[in-house]
Amino acid sequence: MKILMIAPEPFFEPRGTPFSEYHRIRALTELGHSVDLVTYPFGRDVSLPGLRLFRSLRPPFVREIGIGPSWKKVPLDFLVACTALRRAFSERYDAVHSHEEGSWFGVLIAAMLGVPHLYDMHSSLPQQLVNFSFSESRLLASTFAWLERFVVRRSTVVVVICPHLADVVREIEPGVPAVLIENAPGSGDAPVAGSGDRIRRELGLSSDSPMVLYTGTFEAYQGLDLLFAAARHVIEARPDARFVLAGGRPEQIAIAREQAVAAGVADAVLFAGQRPADEIPLFLDAADVLVSPRSTGTNTPLKIYQYLRSGRPIVATRLLTHTQVLNDDVAILTTATAEGFASGILTALTDLERAREVGNGARVLADTKYSYDAYLSRTRQACDHLTAKSTPQVAGGVA
Repeated sequence: MKILMIAPEPFFEPRGTPFSEYHRIRALTELGHSVDLVTYPFGRDVSLPGLRLFRSLRPPFVREIGIGPSWKKVPLDFLVACTALRRAFSERYDAVHSHEEGSWFGVLIAAMLGVPHLYDMHSSLPQQLVNFSFSESRLLASTFAWLERFVVRRSTVVVVICPHLADVVREIEPGVPAVLIENAPGSGDAPVAGSGDRIRRELGLSSDSPMVLYTGTFEAYQGLDLLFAAARHVIEARPDARFVLAGGRPEQIAIAREQAVAAGVADAVLFAGQRPADEIPLFLDAADVLVSPRSTGTNTPLKIYQYLRSGRPIVATRLLTHTQVLNDDVAILTTATAEGFASGILTALTDLERAREVGNGARVLADTKYSYDAYLSRTRQACDHLTAKSTPQVAGGVA
């Protein structure tokens, strides 16, 4: 197929949805399809066989875009829609593939062209308003909910990144197939043994200092406040423990430092800043424990799949955002309280047999269920729906 893809994100930037889009394109082109990608005027150009990149115009005074809902997206998305419409009538396409809110006009373009539409659902957009505390407007929330229903019902197939989103699709329209494709490839590489020595030297940590690692963004829903509160309890029992955070924009790091000070753990917290994706495996190899302290949301954090591949013990809150992928055989799951999360970290640091068991279980899970071959197979299933080669199933990740 020749696919017109619409991605209202800065492509490429090393963060969640652009990572997912990159690997979606990579899989599509490996399966023999070609992709014309319409995206924002920001980001780094990438070269993949079968990919052509078309950027929209940049609105005046808009030079970057953050994660989550933003009023800046209104003019950006309008210009992306204009570019996509121009591309749609410049060449012949076999399908339209839209990400996030690009689906709002993607379904209309597909209808005008008389071709099938694939909605790549990275999140429930009405829920994003809550997760990012963007607006309390009931009108805006109901509008987003209506648009989500509109898109799902007019799509040939919906790709979802976690089981919860498959449930959302079924509730809206049971007749629309939802193909579950977890973001495992987009999460990054597994660590190489011994590569973390460089990071420990850089951070001034000895080889026997317990290192608790968090990687990812510093958005409020990530639960860093819970992590700092838990760190106080951990340090009482293990004063030599150090908490390393890799990620965050400078202004977010400044706020996080203040939170660490307020929690009384500033001396035990090290901020490594944003790092290139190829450096994160070094941090994973350097760590003794990996943490994901999310206390809200339902989407599985992208970091979890890379955590699994590392073979290190994972400590995470026992909430849907984690339990869609993690269980007690592959992680130490805790309550979303400072005491509970601290207890999980201390278990990982002191009960070495338990830590080894969950770490080994995590690696096996990553190598089987979340392999690239599995990812490619699910992508093929989604394409089969577009070309009417398969019928909806309730097995193997298709609902």
